[in-house]
Amino acid sequence: MPFHDQHVHSNQSVDSQADPAECVENALNHGLSGITFLEHFDPHPAEWDECIYDDQRYSATIESLRSDSGNRLFIGKGIEVGYCRDRMDFALDFLSRHQFDLVMLSDHFFEDRALHVREEWAGLDATEGTRRFLQEMLEVARFCESVHQGGHHVFHVLGHLDLAKRYTSRFFDTNATPLCSDLIDEILRTCIAANLVPEINTSTLRQGLDEPMPGIKTIVRYAKLGGTAMSIGSDAHLAEHVGADLDHAARLLRAAGLNHVALFKDGKRIDVPLEQGCCDPL
Repeated sequence: MPFHDQHVHSNQSVDSQADPAECVENALNHGLSGITFLEHFDPHPAEWDECIYDDQRYSATIESLRSDSGNRLFIGKGIEVGYCRDRMDFALDFLSRHQFDLVMLSDHFFEDRALHVREEWAGLDATEGTRRFLQEMLEVARFCESVHQGGHHVFHVLGHLDLAKRYTSRFFDTNATPLCSDLIDEILRTCIAANLVPEINTSTLRQGLDEPMPGIKTIVRYAKLGGTAMSIGSDAHLAEHVGADLDHAARLLRAAGLNHVALFKDGKRIDVPLEQGCCDPL
C-alpha cells in the first residue's frame, strides 16, 4: 500500500545531514506515493542564529528533484515553523512572501525551556513539565485559530502535539500524557475549530516508545470530538527513515474510526480515503 510521508527533513535543516535526493530515492524504493519536505524555520532567539533555512536554495532543490523524478511520486515543498510567542509576526511576514505545499506549526519549547535539554527540566517532574508544555501547545493552537479567522488559512498541520513524552520517557522513564487528558481535549477542540490538522508523527516508534505522537487514545478522542482526518509523517532526519512506520499510523487511524488522511498541495487540503492507499493529491 503506497503512503505519502508528509514530514521529512534534509540537509536544508540544521539538524539533518540527509541528502534530499537520497530521501526521494528511499521513498521510491519503499513505494511511497509522495514525500513532503518540512525544513526547519526556527525564529526562537535560542535557535535563530543556527537556523540555515534558505528559501532560494530550498526551492531550487525541490524543482530539481521534481524534474529528476518525473511523475513517479509527488514531492512537496513544506516548512516546519517553530512557535515563539514574541516572534510570530516575523514568521507570519515570512510566510506571506513565500509559497508552500504544507505549513506545519510545532513547538520545541515551553516557558522558554528547551524540551530536549535535561537541565531545562530543573524543578519539574514529568507530569508538571508535560502539563506546562501542553498548556503552551494549547496556546499554539489558539494562535492558529486567531490567525485563521476570516478564512485566512496560514497553518495546515500541528506537529507532534505531545512531544513532551519523548523527553519524559528519556529523562524520567515515564509518559505523563495520559494524566493531561483535559488539556489534550482542549487542544483537539481548538484544532478542529481552527481547521488545523493534527499530525501522527511516527518518530517515537524508532526511539524506544511504544506509540507515535500522539497515541491511540488521543486519536480516538480527536475522532469523537469531530475530527475527520490527520496527517502522517516519519519526521525523518536520515534518508533511511523516510516512510518509517506510516503503516502503523494508518492502522491507528482506522482503529479510531478515521478513514482519511489529510494531504496538502499548494496549501490546499485534500482528504484521501485510506483505502486508496494514502495516495498523493495529484
